[in-house]
Amino acid sequence: MTEFFDTYRAHIIYGVVVIVIVSVLFLLTNFINKWLLKKEAEKHPGVPIKPLKILKQTLNALWLILGVIALSFIFVDGDKSDTLKAYFWLAVHLGLVAITTIVLATIANLWFKRKIEEKIVYQYDPTSYKFLRYVVVFTICFVGILFGLLAFPSLKGVAQTALGGAGVIAIIAGVASQEALANLVGGVFIISFKPFKIGDVIKLSDTMVGTVTDITLRHTVIRNFENKMIVIPNAVINKEKLINYDLGELKCCEHIEVGISYDSNIDVAKKILQEECEKHPLIYDNRSEIDKKNGKPIVRTALTKINDSSYTIRAWAWGRNFTDTFNMKCDVFESIIKRFDESNIEMAYPTRTIYTISDTNNKVTVAEKPKEE
Repeated sequence: MTEFFDTYRAHIIYGVVVIVIVSVLFLLTNFINKWLLKKEAEKHPGVPIKPLKILKQTLNALWLILGVIALSFIFVDGDKSDTLKAYFWLAVHLGLVAITTIVLATIANLWFKRKIEEKIVYQYDPTSYKFLRYVVVFTICFVGILFGLLAFPSLKGVAQTALGGAGVIAIIAGVASQEALANLVGGVFIISFKPFKIGDVIKLSDTMVGTVTDITLRHTVIRNFENKMIVIPNAVINKEKLINYDLGELKCCEHIEVGISYDSNIDVAKKILQEECEKHPLIYDNRSEIDKKNGKPIVRTALTKINDSSYTIRAWAWGRNFTDTFNMKCDVFESIIKRFDESNIEMAYPTRTIYTISDTNNKVTVAEKPKEE
């Protein structure tokens, strides 16, 4: 046993030193990670801790890989030792690139996050910062991958060409699909020309109405009034005709329409509709000073359509914003139903008229003529 230790003393000491160094690096990494998490929680509550955890896991994996390679030198010699050295430096290169990429992406993400919070506090538009955050973080990660490829001789030429400048665009165009590029360009157009921004209420169709919550490199996210998230590719929403209720003046006019039967009194129905709109707390007086002097009503009502079995009357009711007009419309519908019942105004509903025709043989033929709303 003594002879064994004497023979392999240098190897044993080398192995113990490697294990001790790796263990110390493990403990130091975990200690620093806990300290950073505690400091960030005290200084900036709510800061995401996932990047720090990823950084800790990356460092621990790097120490483990380097330790295993270092211990392997005990069992090899000659040409194999040179191969191990190449693997060792490859692991160091990839580890440093990964750590640098994670740190830079985290710093950029936190910086943009604080800028966005400042914009929100001072009631400025944070849309550009949110979009740029995705662009910067994506660019850092992409460049990090290219530097990682430099470690592989077969891919070194591709990485050097890409890092040269124009190659970045060429690689993106070659790898990404046409749809992905269209979404990216669409996102840039949205940020540049600002047809809408984060926080705006927009309408693409009757089923897609809501508040813009995020604009990414690929898609735009809308939260509808059912609290469901609608994800629309930028290339699609960039081509659509949409209504932005927060672009320019916020006030908007709601057309409140009801159908009444032929037997109902049109003047009474118009007066009830006008009164119910004008007494609603969310009504907005959009009259000019001249209109007020001339005695024009706050809400205009009129007969707008003669249908097959009904009349359609409409009220032009103004509200301070889209939400107010929608709520007012719902309340007015409910209140006019009660007023119509009290005033014997019959609401329109589908009807069917039946005609009976008698022939010479005293047979009766029934013919139906539908009348529907």
